[in-house]
Amino acid sequence: MADYIVAIDLGTSHLTGIVGEKGADGACSIVACETVKTDDCIHRGMINNSKNLANHFIALIQKLERNLKGEYIDKFYVGVGGQSLRTVDHIESLEVAGGMTVTEDDVDYLQEKCRNFKPDLLDVLGIAPAVYFRNGNKVEKPSGEWCERFEARYKLVVGRTMIRNMLKNSIELLDGKELAGIIVSPLALADAVLSPSDKELGCALVDFGAGVTSVTIYKDGDLQHLCVIPLGGRLITKDIRALKLTEADAERLKKEKGSATVSKEDENESILIEMEGVDRQIKLSDLNAVIEARAKEIVDNVHARICDVIELNQLGAGIVMAGCAYELRYLPELLKEKCNNMNVRPSTIQNGLVQGSDEMLGNPMYMMAISLMLKGTEPCIFPRFEKNTPDVIVDLLIDDKEKNDKEKKKKKDKPEKPPKVPGEGLIGKLKGVMTSNNLFNES
Repeated sequence: MADYIVAIDLGTSHLTGIVGEKGADGACSIVACETVKTDDCIHRGMINNSKNLANHFIALIQKLERNLKGEYIDKFYVGVGGQSLRTVDHIESLEVAGGMTVTEDDVDYLQEKCRNFKPDLLDVLGIAPAVYFRNGNKVEKPSGEWCERFEARYKLVVGRTMIRNMLKNSIELLDGKELAGIIVSPLALADAVLSPSDKELGCALVDFGAGVTSVTIYKDGDLQHLCVIPLGGRLITKDIRALKLTEADAERLKKEKGSATVSKEDENESILIEMEGVDRQIKLSDLNAVIEARAKEIVDNVHARICDVIELNQLGAGIVMAGCAYELRYLPELLKEKCNNMNVRPSTIQNGLVQGSDEMLGNPMYMMAISLMLKGTEPCIFPRFEKNTPDVIVDLLIDDKEKNDKEKKKKKDKPEKPPKVPGEGLIGKLKGVMTSNNLFNES
């Protein structure tokens, strides 16, 4: 049986699940891809309701399994990218007076020490490949050479401990499903869309999501920094609602008419909004003025985070943009202007990583899920008879309110007992006996 990888992207607006068949050469073919709305169980990339998320996992898995012809999803990978994610530096070293020859065992020893490191109040969610130094000099091949001090410098991706805990709580509510692993979404995306040349020359990958915007920076082939800005496309939608629009209308207008900058032509155009009762019009300039204010705030934050780490002229490969929010008109131009007219280009999955499905490779809705799938290594799907599983997955979990409503309905449908007749109790019966004319009468 072929190795199938299942991965789920935890987006603020949608969960995206994907099933891919991994070939011997590491390339994947997409077998199924589905989405479900999150309904606010995820806020800025953070899980805020484990039970609701479990419901969405079940709904998404059911949709994916309908494409699998009787096979069963046993486990799946989950990508995380919430607002608390960031990189911290960590160094492990060996030092021997008189010198030593570095061996592969020494390299493995430092890696094991790094994996066992536990920072205070934080959880290590990912570890970028180490950069090795012998006697203070960077080296490509760590073993086989003599030195007095050998260092492995790591970038740890850390986040709040609740990220892993809330995710585990959700998985435990699923019947027969396991967590194959947690993948740091921005790093997976970088490996999928950035070439080795991009990372060598210097590149900033900016993922504009619905809830957050992540910035991942590479130089000389190594990860330099990762951070998450708690601003995204959903915040723009919320701002537009201040124009007295519903959320649905605000989201629609952002996609159809919205722009990250206001033009002179916008003053002459009005938009008709069909509403219950009375239709109303708003100026396109008013709409785009709201969008521009928030878009500039996001771009300013991206620019500041990049400049905190590296000079813009060190990014030889420029800036690569990803995420659904980057499709906002003139957002790339706004970022380019802010970053001294640096080259800004859209992302796409590198050639050779995924076979077929060309229409999905450049679609920001699926790009993150595809990136997570490519990082998976464990088979996630088995025939149903091997797992002895039912043909139908259990019903969705219900929350306490729904459970209480069902209990009330049961009580309502239950036949009522006939009302008691006054005087029929024990005292009433004794009273009746005491007042009977036959009391103490002899037969």
